[in-house]
Amino acid sequence: MRDLKQLVKAYDVRGVVPDQWDESLAHAFGAAFVEVIGGSAVVVGHDMRPSSPSLSRAFAEGAASRGADVVEIGLCSTDQLYYASGSLDLPGAMFTASHNPAQYNGIKLCRAGAAPVGQDTGLSEIRELVESWLDEDGKVHVPAAEAATTTGTLSAKETLGGYAEHLRKLVDLTAIRPLKVAVDAGNGMGGHTVPTVFDGLPLDVVPMYFELDGTFPNHEANPLDPANLVDLQAKVREVGADIGLAFDGDADRCFVIDENGDPVSPSAITALVAEREIARAQAGGEANPTIIHNLITSWTVPEVVRDLGGVPVRTRVGHSFIKQEMANTDAVFGGEHSAHYYFRDFWRADTGMLAALHVLAALGGQDGPLSALTAKYERYAASGEINSTVADQAAATEKVRAAYAGLEGVTTDELDGLTVAGPDWWFNLRASNTEPLLRLNAEAKDPAKMAELRDGVLAIVRG
Repeated sequence: MRDLKQLVKAYDVRGVVPDQWDESLAHAFGAAFVEVIGGSAVVVGHDMRPSSPSLSRAFAEGAASRGADVVEIGLCSTDQLYYASGSLDLPGAMFTASHNPAQYNGIKLCRAGAAPVGQDTGLSEIRELVESWLDEDGKVHVPAAEAATTTGTLSAKETLGGYAEHLRKLVDLTAIRPLKVAVDAGNGMGGHTVPTVFDGLPLDVVPMYFELDGTFPNHEANPLDPANLVDLQAKVREVGADIGLAFDGDADRCFVIDENGDPVSPSAITALVAEREIARAQAGGEANPTIIHNLITSWTVPEVVRDLGGVPVRTRVGHSFIKQEMANTDAVFGGEHSAHYYFRDFWRADTGMLAALHVLAALGGQDGPLSALTAKYERYAASGEINSTVADQAAATEKVRAAYAGLEGVTTDELDGLTVAGPDWWFNLRASNTEPLLRLNAEAKDPAKMAELRDGVLAIVRG
């Protein structure tokens, strides 16, 4: 029997096609989604992977079998699906495996208004229902709907134009100075959204890998890996671009390269966008706007937020925690170290494109280069995320805790993994949910202290 616990992750469905799942399971997930989430209609979109059109159609037919009318928006980025879910006020399903290799595919699910669906908000119930429809050989037998249900309809809708118009209403770029922008779409959905969103703006776009190709012939569509930024960095230097933008496979994340070809940390982008969103909220009469940041984001972010009269709120890593805390606090913006950026004006959903527009507006609204603009947001030296293979994650974490907990001026907390902080440094050690890994992030006031801290923790972890 197929093990759906390997397929259904904390926030989405993701696995190898057809080894772990196929159209029959996609059909079952569509039927189960409607039964668990409810609603008379759903919106479904997909990325450029070879398996995406057939999987998304099977899901749509499964949803329709439970009486839901299905709005198919076809090729889209994940944040374009969130736009459709928000603007149409419908539950949604996005077929993508984000930055994973070509043989993978998955489903990101949301409730009406782009509210997240995770293990604690419906995904586990969906998995259990689909499991009840599997026989011992792993074949799917979806029963007829218990209540007499008229099969829903399938209709197509174009949303790219509305998505672009909505984003451009949130950030005005019409008056900025002309900018040369190198954009690496990684053969992913940025090649679909960027031409429409940037059309008519004072931007000289230098496109890289805009051809939609889910086999990723040039490099993986995962800009979190520095190896996948090399081509963009070289292009920025070659053409003298003012900025480089790199999108991941489903184009919900955006990484930024400065005019020298150097990466700008997502924490610096979070601080920059936070400053703009705080100013906008205050101009609208909101005295102390809230900004969400996860606990791996640089200390720079809460410092900047406080300096500007905002309220920083620290959360666990992961979009479901960010979105929930944004709802709890009515936060205007949230950012993560992984280049996920969340906006209240975008149904609290993450959109790398809107973050990119904010950076372009900030850069084009003054005369200096991007490196000078972002320098004030780079106050600390960071290690980046470092993975260690560890058989016993808990035991290794306990050794680290014991080594640091008794030191003078040192605090610890366990909001998400183990965080240890001193006067001018901190590190976080988190266990992977899916692999025997411990993930270390460290930061300190200067590079030498950061290196000492990083190496000291790794020495304990790796024993």
